[in-house]
Amino acid sequence: MRRALIALALLATPALAQTPLSAEEFEAYVTGKTLTYSQFGTVFGIEEYLPNRKVRWKTTPEECQYGSWFQRGAMICFVYEYSSGEHCWTFWRDGDGLSALAEGAAPESILAEVGQTTDGLACPAPDVGV
Repeated sequence: MRRALIALALLATPALAQTPLSAEEFEAYVTGKTLTYSQFGTVFGIEEYLPNRKVRWKTTPEECQYGSWFQRGAMICFVYEYSSGEHCWTFWRDGDGLSALAEGAAPESILAEVGQTTDGLACPAPDVGV
């Protein structure tokens, strides 16, 4: 039992030992960039960070969600037009990029930045159709 507790503590240490980015630090790093995030070795999604804390989030080639972000405590929270509630993450610098852990998520489910560009996302126009 003691070994299991020690193993769990060691797994949690990398994410918990990091200093969370403040809203100002996060904004300075992401604004004007499009970041690709990976989780468990596959692309989790791509997010374009626009001025005034606005975002475009893309998880599939056919869908972009528009939203915004704000700071709540030590977390950066996102709200999207077609998704209910807040999606809150702790972000920290990890080498040359960002890492993030969702509120309440297991430590092994960390997102890692795996790509960065200043190109915007190719998104279908919002509200196309009748």
